[in-house]
Amino acid sequence: MQNLERPGGAQAALPGTPLQQPPQNSERSLAELLRDLAQQTTTLVRDEVRLAQNEMTQKAAQAGKDAGMVAGGAAIAHAGALAITAGIIIALGQLIAPWLAALIVGVVIVGVGYALAQKGMTALKRIDPVPRATVQTLKEDQQWARSQIR
Repeated sequence: MQNLERPGGAQAALPGTPLQQPPQNSERSLAELLRDLAQQTTTLVRDEVRLAQNEMTQKAAQAGKDAGMVAGGAAIAHAGALAITAGIIIALGQLIAPWLAALIVGVVIVGVGYALAQKGMTALKRIDPVPRATVQTLKEDQQWARSQIR
């Protein structure tokens, strides 16, 4: 990755070929200037697309990890709930009707499972799907392009 000088002195790392600065020759024709501007704009757009792809890939990877935690937590909770359920139902079945013991234990386990699923969903909702870094660099690029036209 190469660093590019942005308007205002800010630096942005963009993949690919950096924009080439035209030689400081005041005798360049308008056609040459427009060709260079078109070439630099094309390179800039390609770099921004790569940056957006990288940013979205990172966000998707984080979402996948969070979703995996939800699924893993649910599977473990389910297996544990089954074993505990059997034990509690048997124990409560000694005091009250077995069907009532099963109902009470089932309601408690559903509540615990719901709480775990909600925690995972909250973590997934915190992921910001907007590629903020790309949006910011696009704004900077727009300002840079306007300054080149003037």
